[in-house]
Amino acid sequence: MAMRGPKEILLVTGMSGAGKSTALRTLEDMGWEIVDQLPLLLLDRLLATRLPQGAADDHAPLAIGIGTRTRGFDALSIVERIRKLRDDHDHHIGVLFLDCSGGELERRFSETRRRHPLASDRPVGDGIVRERELLAPLRATADRLIDTSRFSTNDLQHLVRKTFATARHGETVLSVQSFGFARGLPAGVDLVFDMRFLRNPHWQTELRPGTGRDQDVADYIAADPAYDSALQQIESLLLTLLPRYQAEGKSYVAVAFGCTGGRHRSVHVAERVAARLREEGFFPTLTHRDLGTAPTDSLEGAPTV
Repeated sequence: MAMRGPKEILLVTGMSGAGKSTALRTLEDMGWEIVDQLPLLLLDRLLATRLPQGAADDHAPLAIGIGTRTRGFDALSIVERIRKLRDDHDHHIGVLFLDCSGGELERRFSETRRRHPLASDRPVGDGIVRERELLAPLRATADRLIDTSRFSTNDLQHLVRKTFATARHGETVLSVQSFGFARGLPAGVDLVFDMRFLRNPHWQTELRPGTGRDQDVADYIAADPAYDSALQQIESLLLTLLPRYQAEGKSYVAVAFGCTGGRHRSVHVAERVAARLREEGFFPTLTHRDLGTAPTDSLEGAPTV
């Protein structure tokens, strides 16, 4: 009987209520093998399991859900176990950490009337704080972090599909996103570029309702005297760094472009850079965190001349 060869393995972990079950179900729909709450001491046995008679070597990626309810959970031991599995078995192992703000987690537990696994006899906030402490080593070692504070279930499903649909053994998963600084920095980003030096379409009455995807908005942004030189240098930097990241074995690289509100300049630049990266043979996923928000003068500050 055939033995399992080296696999792509993703450990899916994070805060209770942040969407781990949703992420695992989505990966399963995409053809991943899914095992939830498996004690990592049994992972060697799982990987050594013989395939059915006549089956070909199965290279389907494997996602393993772990959390504070996993039997024998110890974050530091898990981090060491990941290192050992990488070294001893030549498996490509990534860690996806699903995070969420404490306030949003409290709201979710209150709405569903579920008890937090670490707060059966105390306020849910206490359990959230304790769990965050226990998971800190895993969060620190994760090579992909998704903050679901603002996500619906559909948002998370969409991002998981986009992020992992093109993931292949040995290939860096690249994501590009836009955001608004007025609504906070996105979590888990490796490279952030600030586009607020470009002139702001928000202060043009006829452009304000549009977004960076609209041609008239894009033309206005591209007419800024600093635009061509700055974008060429940013693209050149990324084309220099990304092959180096891949050569160093970095599993995920997240690039973000920010402007004030996250609707015009950052959206246009993210679209342009993602298109350029595709031309150069990369396969970035593209998301716009704040594209659907309403334009607000108070967030944009004073207009520039």
